[in-house]
Amino acid sequence: MARTPRPVQLAPANLDCQRCGACCYNAVQNQAEGFADWVEIQPDERILRRERLKKRFVILANDGTPHLKLDPQGRCTALTGQLGVHVHCEIYELRPRACRRVEPGDESCLMYRRDRGIDPDS
Repeated sequence: MARTPRPVQLAPANLDCQRCGACCYNAVQNQAEGFADWVEIQPDERILRRERLKKRFVILANDGTPHLKLDPQGRCTALTGQLGVHVHCEIYELRPRACRRVEPGDESCLMYRRDRGIDPDS
């Protein structure tokens, strides 16, 4: 029996990830609760097999679990550019599953945008 493919839903232009970057910051709620380590990297993720990238963008939490490294403001160190204007992920093709789960316009996306004051209607 042939499967009917699900229709592809395109995000509105105002939810362009390359203009945003809000999801690349530690969420305000996480910061308020004292979580400094944010995006956990699973042991089988490809970035962990790239020593140069691992050294540059990965940090081990107190329990030894790898996470993406954040700067003092809670921004992922793999994110370049100006938040809300134009951004780029330096590890986009190797980004962890946790990053891949955020979709333009989903609940997480909109929460991160609110946290950073990026209006999805602008």
